[in-house]
Amino acid sequence: MVQVRQQTLIDEQGTINVEQWLQQLPLALDDSDRARLLQACERVQQAQQLPAADSGDWAKESNCLIAGLDITIILADLHVDPDCLLAGVLYRAVREGRLDPEQVRAQFGDAVIGLIEGVLRMAAISDLPLQNESPVLGQAHDQKDNIRKMLIALVDDVRVALIKLAERTCAIRSVKEDEERRRHIGREVFEVYAPLAHRLGIGQLKWELEDLSFRYTHAESYRKIARLLDGKRLERDRFIAKVTDELTEILHEAGLQFRISGRAKHIYSIWRKMQRKGIGFSQVYDIRAVRILVPEIKDCYATLGLVHSLWRNIPNEFDDYIANPKENGYRSLHTAVIGPEGKALEVQIRTEKMDYEAELGVCAHWRYKGSDIVSGLASSYEEKIAWLRQVLDWHEETGDARGVAEQFSFSVAQDRVYTFTPDGDVVNLAYGATPLDFAYHVHTEIGHRCRGAKVNGSLVPLTYQLQTGERVEILTSSKAQPRRDWLQPGLGFIKTSRARAKVQCWFKSQTREDNIDTGRHLLKKEFKRLALTSVDYQRIAMKVQFNSVEDMFAAVGAGDLTSAQVLNAAQELVGSAPEPHLRLNATLGSHSRNQDAVRGVGSLHTRMAGCCKPLPGDLIVGYVTKGKGVSIHRADCARLMKLQETVAGRVVETSWGAGPEDNYEVDVAIEAYDRQGLLRDITGLFANARINVLTINTQTNKQTNTATMKLRVEVPDLGSLSKLLERIDRLKNVISVLRVSD
Repeated sequence: MVQVRQQTLIDEQGTINVEQWLQQLPLALDDSDRARLLQACERVQQAQQLPAADSGDWAKESNCLIAGLDITIILADLHVDPDCLLAGVLYRAVREGRLDPEQVRAQFGDAVIGLIEGVLRMAAISDLPLQNESPVLGQAHDQKDNIRKMLIALVDDVRVALIKLAERTCAIRSVKEDEERRRHIGREVFEVYAPLAHRLGIGQLKWELEDLSFRYTHAESYRKIARLLDGKRLERDRFIAKVTDELTEILHEAGLQFRISGRAKHIYSIWRKMQRKGIGFSQVYDIRAVRILVPEIKDCYATLGLVHSLWRNIPNEFDDYIANPKENGYRSLHTAVIGPEGKALEVQIRTEKMDYEAELGVCAHWRYKGSDIVSGLASSYEEKIAWLRQVLDWHEETGDARGVAEQFSFSVAQDRVYTFTPDGDVVNLAYGATPLDFAYHVHTEIGHRCRGAKVNGSLVPLTYQLQTGERVEILTSSKAQPRRDWLQPGLGFIKTSRARAKVQCWFKSQTREDNIDTGRHLLKKEFKRLALTSVDYQRIAMKVQFNSVEDMFAAVGAGDLTSAQVLNAAQELVGSAPEPHLRLNATLGSHSRNQDAVRGVGSLHTRMAGCCKPLPGDLIVGYVTKGKGVSIHRADCARLMKLQETVAGRVVETSWGAGPEDNYEVDVAIEAYDRQGLLRDITGLFANARINVLTINTQTNKQTNTATMKLRVEVPDLGSLSKLLERIDRLKNVISVLRVSD
């Protein structure tokens, strides 16, 4: 057990002697840090009297103060900073619900509660069904690594990982007598936390986590190897003593400074080597091993030469990890020789600094040995691991632990999110993915039948952006089918190309006649909503490279062409005429901040008619006014038609010139069932789209409980207006939304 469980720290009343515990802490602290740590212990001791909201792993055998002190001793051995020690003391009480996070923040600061919250996020891993080895979502071989990657994605401060590893170390130490919890925690540590300790290069935790979890998950194999080791323990101790004497003599004669220690081969490491090489216990050469520590790298190679001159080396059993470090930065010389009595012996040779790094985790592992199959340049995930290594290296070199978080903030972009299925399996998605992306990743049919989603038990819209660690449940219906608006980029239903391709494939499988009818309906609805009644579909079809209008309708219906692309094509058509153009006069025009181009009016001043407010893309006609230049109307403007009947000689043909450079005024009418917050939601959409609202007029009918709104807004083009109207149409209680003319 760890030090806090020693009887000397507990008085006759069962009270823990925190002062004595502080004195035994293997870390130098100044007076202010000791005072804060003492306050934290007292705070947890008081909280222990309160009921726990979450019983946690240690509820049966320890209180939250003992648990916190156990964690903190391990952290002190890793030479962490005072904030990390405080988080270690307080973590268990916060997790059990005995301490309020905001009270911890007020007393101990944002940094401490930030660390605790980070560890709480990592605790979600404990809910995963790690014992399930069956194929999951077509990615069974990646499932364990997904979990490890999710751990890294959750960690925005390397100290969070250290606290969690310390907490799991204490947890696996405490479950020796509890078979059920021993099996669950052993599996969790074996598959997640021991590899994570290996990635971070924290040798002194890695070996303990590996051996204990191996003992609980592979009990028979563990006992078999343990019996073989125990049967040879006295013989091995005598042999190591003899080896040490011979090495001491030859190294002294060479005038080298050194330190020799016998190294016990860990049981899990023996088993892993036997499995990897397909050999028996007797063929594991490093069961008998010594480690030689010297001051300089040159002394390592000098010592190697002396060892090989003393004993014959075993072929193919030499590794130079100094010239070629392991992927986690581990450096050492390893050689196997035939030692005294003709017995195999492994000799490790390294500097004191290399040994310190290997034990205390100054290096982070880029790829987990034996499980990652990675080619090419380092991935974003590997860059996250590199960041962890950089933080630890900087900490060890400077000793300035307090500035680590500020100097090395977690700046690597979170390009992946790791979410849970209801059964606890991990789904790896692109950043920004939605519930629809999740559904199609799980199974194509689940995506096709999707009609809603729950995240952490609460209903969310299908456009919700998923976050790492969230549990997602897809709601389906046997009669549901994909909707074409899922393919509209501006609506945000789908973010991944995989999901988009599956939706498009579904629509392509429908009959051509159905797609033509659907495409015609969608485009006519869109043009009607934008008040575009005079549309030359043939010209637009040619612009989007289709031979006929029906081909264009079929492409829209099948999802190969979006209505936004059709609108963009219509907009581009206005710049195809060769006639000269004239800029709008801002003082006489439609209040656009810049002047816009109209062809066919020569040098006359122009202004947009206030009655129909034409936009680029509308078919337009000019009307020559008396003293005010040319008024530009939409071709279907009712006022213009009356003018043509009376003064047809003043009507001139016009068209749009160069593309618009600024905004145009548009009137939008909205009808909705009245509710609280309706106006706020609508204006919020305009604000998010960066569209300026000039005027708003709202009328409410109390008898029908409906509200009618008329807004005058500035939009840059038809595409922007179309996306905005579609988003408004999807708001709760909205009946209709369309562009209108006076």
